[in-house]
Amino acid sequence: MKKFLAILVTVFIILLWVVTLTGLGGLGPIMDRTKLGLDLSGGVYVVMEAQTEATGAELSDLMKQTQLVIERRVNEMGLSEPIVTIEGENRIRVELPGADDPEEAIRNIGKTAQLRFLLADGSLVLDGSMVKDAGVAIDQQNGGYAVTLEFDAAGTAAFAEGTKTAFAGSVTPTIPGVGVKSIAIVLDDDIVSAPNVDEPILNGSAQITGSFGEEEAITLARQIRAGALPAELLEVNSSVQSATIGIDALKMSLIGGAIGVGLVLLLMLVVYRIMGLAANIALLLYIPGIFWILNLFGGVLTLPGIAGVILSIGMAVDANVIIFARIREEIRQGKTVRVAVGAGFRRAMGTIIDSQITTIIAAVVLYQLGTGPVRGFAMTLIIGILLSIFTAAAITQIYLLIASENRLLGTNKFFGVKDAGDAVIGLKKQIAFIGRRRVYYIITLAVLVVGLGVGFIRGFNLGIDFTGGTMMQLEMNEQADLAAVDGVLRENGVENAEIIYAGENNSQIIIRTTDSLENEERAALLDALLPAFGLEDSSVLAFEQFGPSIGDLLKKNAVRAVILASIGMLIYIIIRFEWKFGVASIVGVFHDVLILIAFYGLFHVPVNNPFIAGVLTVVGYSINDTIVIFDRIRENLKVMRKSKLELLIDTSINQTVFRSLMTSLTTVLAIVPLLIFGGDVIRQFTMPLIVGIAAGAASSIFICSPIYYDICRAFDRPGYKGGSGDAARRRKKPRPEDGAVV
Repeated sequence: MKKFLAILVTVFIILLWVVTLTGLGGLGPIMDRTKLGLDLSGGVYVVMEAQTEATGAELSDLMKQTQLVIERRVNEMGLSEPIVTIEGENRIRVELPGADDPEEAIRNIGKTAQLRFLLADGSLVLDGSMVKDAGVAIDQQNGGYAVTLEFDAAGTAAFAEGTKTAFAGSVTPTIPGVGVKSIAIVLDDDIVSAPNVDEPILNGSAQITGSFGEEEAITLARQIRAGALPAELLEVNSSVQSATIGIDALKMSLIGGAIGVGLVLLLMLVVYRIMGLAANIALLLYIPGIFWILNLFGGVLTLPGIAGVILSIGMAVDANVIIFARIREEIRQGKTVRVAVGAGFRRAMGTIIDSQITTIIAAVVLYQLGTGPVRGFAMTLIIGILLSIFTAAAITQIYLLIASENRLLGTNKFFGVKDAGDAVIGLKKQIAFIGRRRVYYIITLAVLVVGLGVGFIRGFNLGIDFTGGTMMQLEMNEQADLAAVDGVLRENGVENAEIIYAGENNSQIIIRTTDSLENEERAALLDALLPAFGLEDSSVLAFEQFGPSIGDLLKKNAVRAVILASIGMLIYIIIRFEWKFGVASIVGVFHDVLILIAFYGLFHVPVNNPFIAGVLTVVGYSINDTIVIFDRIRENLKVMRKSKLELLIDTSINQTVFRSLMTSLTTVLAIVPLLIFGGDVIRQFTMPLIVGIAAGAASSIFICSPIYYDICRAFDRPGYKGGSGDAARRRKKPRPEDGAVV
C-alpha cells in the first residue's frame, strides 16, 4: 500500500510541475494565473489620509463613504482589477495596476466628490455642500426601504424652489433617462438616482422611495453623504513602478530563488543521504504547492512575497531536520532503521508543531499590523509554514518508510549513522555551554553597547518611509552628469538631494530627498528634469513618496508588533511548557531584536518599512530555534533526574545544536542568492533576515538556555539538582530507568 501511495504521490508531483510550468489543456501556467503586485506588474498606488477629527463609528462610516466614491472613480479609469481598501482607521489605499499616467490618476483619486441635484434640463438645484445628512428608513407606504434627506438652511430654500419647478413640469428635459418631473442626483457625472417629485418640498427634509432593498438604500445614502464629505484627503504615501522594472526584478528574484533552492536540495542530499532525498521530493511538492495555494486564495505575488516563499522553503527544511535528528538518535540507541523511522516521526511532531506555531504567531501579527508588501510577505510565510508541516509529516514519511523496509537502503549507513553508532556528519565532542555563560553575556552586552551606542550617537540611517521624503528613478539612456542633475533640482527648490547611479552601465539615476513632494510639485519637477536631459515620460521608471505621518505610524506599529508577538508567544510557551521557559524565550527575542538594531546602527544600513517585516520574522524564527532546545530540555527532565541541571541543559543543547546549525545554514543558503540577485526591494527584506537568523541561532544556544538555567537557580529550592518540573520534585524514589542521555 505504501509503495502504491508513493507512486501516486510521485506521479502527482510530476504532473503538478508540468501544469505549473507549461499548463495543461485549458489550464494555463501558474504565472499566467497569478496576480502580480504593482512592484512586478507596474502601476500606481497611493495612500490618502482623511483630514478629520471624527472618531469611532463616525470615522468608520466616513471612511466607508470615501471608499465608495473612490471605487466608482477608479472603475471608470478602465484599469484591470483596481483595489481600494481602508488601511488602519483613517487611510485609504488605492492600487491601480497598469496605470500609465500616475499624476492624472492621483489627481482623480484625491479630488473632492462632486454631488449635484439637477433638474431634467440640467440646471443646478443645489450641490452636496447643502446636504446635511442622508439616512435609511422603512418605507411605510410601498414596503421595503427609503432614503431620507435633510438639507441645511440654504439647501432647504434651494430644494423648495427646485421641487416647485419639477412638480410644475415646466422644463424641457435634456438629460437622457430623467423625466420632466424628476430631480437627478448626480455624483461625479454619474446619475445615482432620479426620483420623481410628487409635491413641492418646503421643510428641508425629503424621502426617496422606490421599494429599495436594505443594502441598496444604504449604498445610495452613503453615496449622497459622500458628496458632502467634510474631510479632505491628503496624499501621504504613493508609488509608481514601471512594468519594465517589475519584470526585471521578477526575473532576477526567480533566478536567485532557483539558485537558493538548488543549494538547499544539494546540502540536504549530502548531509542526510536517503533521508535528504525524501525531504527533497517533499520540497518538490512544496514549491509549486505554495504558488497554487496562494493563487487559490486570491493572493497577490509581490517581490517581498517571493522573499517570503524562499524563507518558508528554508523553514520547511527545518521540520525535516528535526525529524531526521530524532531518527538518527533512535538508530544510535540500537533500534532498527524501520522502527527508528516510525519512532522518530512520532517524537518529532510535538517539537515541530510548537516551533512552527510560535513563528505563525509572529507572522499573523505582522499581517495584521503590516501594510501593502509587508502583508504579502506575511501571507506567503503563513501559507508556507502550514504547508511545510504537511509535506514533512506526510510526504517525507511515506518515502522514508519505504526506504527503511528496503534491504539495500534501510541500513544505518544510508541513514547517516556509522556502525559504531556515531553520526556520519555531526558534532563529535560534548561542549560545556552553561559553564561559560558569563562569557556569552559579556560578549553580547559589548556588541549591544557598541552597536546601539554608535547608532544613537551617529544617528540611524532612516529611509524616507520613516523620515518622509520622495524617491525618483529615471532612465537617462547614458551615464548622466550628477552635478547637472543636482543643478536642475536646486533650480526647482529641491536642496540636499541624494543622487546615485543605478542600472546597467550606470544608465539610470535614483534621486532621494527628505522633502515630501506633493503631486503637483513632482509634476513640476519632472517638467523641468525631462526636457533638460532629452527624456520622455516613459523615462520615469519609479517614484515613491512618503509623508511624515507614515514614518510615525511605522515606528508605532513596529513596537506594537514586537510586543504583541512576544505576548502571544509567551502565553503559548507558558501553556505548552512553563513560565521559566517562556521568560527565557522572550529574553532571547528581545536580544535578537536589539542585535539586529545594533547591526543597523553600527554599519549604517538603511532602516525602512521592510526592516519591520524582517524584525517580526526574526522574532518568530529565533524562538523557533529556542523551542527545539527547550523541548529537549523538557524531555530530558524526565529521564535525567539524577543529573545536575547544568549537565542536563548542556546535554540537551549538544543533542540539538547540529539541528540548529543545519536549519540556519539551509535558510541562509536559500536567502543569500536573493540578496545577490534580487535587487534593492528584495535586499531590504533579506538583509535583516540573514542577520536575524544568525542572531537567533546564537541566542538560542548562548543566551536563552543559560538564562533558563539562572532562572531555575534563582527560583528552585536550595539543593535541588534536577530540572524545574514538578514531576521531579514529587518523585518518591529513583526509578531503574532514570539516567543520563548522552
